[in-house]
Amino acid sequence: MADLHKHSSNCVDKGVGLQPGLRSILLLGLLASVGLLNASTASAQTPVVLEAGRPQATAAARTQQRQQQLRQIQPESYDLTRFPVIDRNERHWRNLLWTTAIAEPQAPYVDQALSRILALTTRSKLSSSQARTVEMAMQVGTQLYLSNPTVYIGVKQQFFQTIHRSRDAQWVAMALSGLIKQGVSADELKQLRDRVKVRFPKWSQHPSLYTTLQEASVSLAPQPVPPLKDLLQRNIAPGQPHLYVICQPDRGVLCQAVLKDRRGQFVRENGQLWSVPLLSRSIHGLGWNFVRGQTPQGIYRIEGAMPKSEEQFFRAYGQFPLVKMFMPFEPGVREFLPGQKGSFKSSLNAYQALLPPSWRHYLPMQQSFWAGKIGRSLFRIHGSGEAPEFFSSNQRYPVSNGWNPTIGCLSALELYDEAGRLQRADMPKILNALTTVGGKNFSGYLVLVEIPSTSKIPIPVTELEAAVR
Repeated sequence: MADLHKHSSNCVDKGVGLQPGLRSILLLGLLASVGLLNASTASAQTPVVLEAGRPQATAAARTQQRQQQLRQIQPESYDLTRFPVIDRNERHWRNLLWTTAIAEPQAPYVDQALSRILALTTRSKLSSSQARTVEMAMQVGTQLYLSNPTVYIGVKQQFFQTIHRSRDAQWVAMALSGLIKQGVSADELKQLRDRVKVRFPKWSQHPSLYTTLQEASVSLAPQPVPPLKDLLQRNIAPGQPHLYVICQPDRGVLCQAVLKDRRGQFVRENGQLWSVPLLSRSIHGLGWNFVRGQTPQGIYRIEGAMPKSEEQFFRAYGQFPLVKMFMPFEPGVREFLPGQKGSFKSSLNAYQALLPPSWRHYLPMQQSFWAGKIGRSLFRIHGSGEAPEFFSSNQRYPVSNGWNPTIGCLSALELYDEAGRLQRADMPKILNALTTVGGKNFSGYLVLVEIPSTSKIPIPVTELEAAVR
């Protein structure tokens, strides 16, 4: 989840000064030691460690935490007369907006408050604190508008006002993206696109606005998806593992991950492709080209895992290490391009060269390039110590219920019983597989791609077999 102050571009949130319960969700951290595993989920190499249940995962602790959230989302909390959007109220709105994202209240008073905050997008001058509050209101407003456009009609109206009157290209892009996602007619979309280009003659120089307008054009004239087999058979670098995450346009549907070893052979278990389901849904439903948005398609570098850390991070990321993913342009990576030390600092052409020829001009596969250029960072594969029912949005995705949303990371299954004891977890399987094919300090590539489908279940492994062969 992203620090709303200094690190607002990050997938993983640090969350400074939040109330108990919220803080654990937003804190960036390393994770605690391995717990009791379900034998059907853990690899044969995974040690089983008997331990008592975790206090934060007990039914009583979770009930108390949920009640705390519901107490916060009362009408008086959204009173802008009592809590105007000024610097000293930033913490109030940061806490309340995150709680709003978790609980998704379907209430007109929430729509009215968000609409009044979003009206500030048309002001010519805001303090840094006010701008951060408005930015988060845009994120949460998008989420609520997408969840129920009838209740959140005021948010929709303010999106139109932002497009026509705001001087901030980022907020205009977010408003346009939200309207596109909920659905506007082709004629209206063309009018909005043209209006934005007139208002921002240098639109191509602003990455978020450029990519949003590009998305608008693609939605009007979709590109055919190249053959999946070309992508799966491509080795970005010889002698390195490759993890492929195959998703669908509906990010509420689980993705399917498959793995190649250093020899370029797909890993198998009992004769079948090794696979694990992952969720790539952002809680806000934002586009991939915004902070806290969906996981972008494209190429990532993976380099090892973050070791265990304090118990205070358990609710946010569960009890297992996180797999580190690096975007193009992100610092901290040992080697993004094969044979070149350091982060990716090159051109789009250099990025495209990593793809098979049939995929190089397919625009969605350029998303990680542009997201890195925008500044998104700190993507991870991780579990969660939270109960699935803690996030109200999970109710809209019953097939993937059990996997919790993130703000850009890939989410693995991690479930606990009422006594706080671990029942199922997929992170051990992922970590063991990567360690087996890549060693203790594994490194390689992750490729995430969407394949068109109207199914509400993950793409069957049997379908991936054909592409592999």
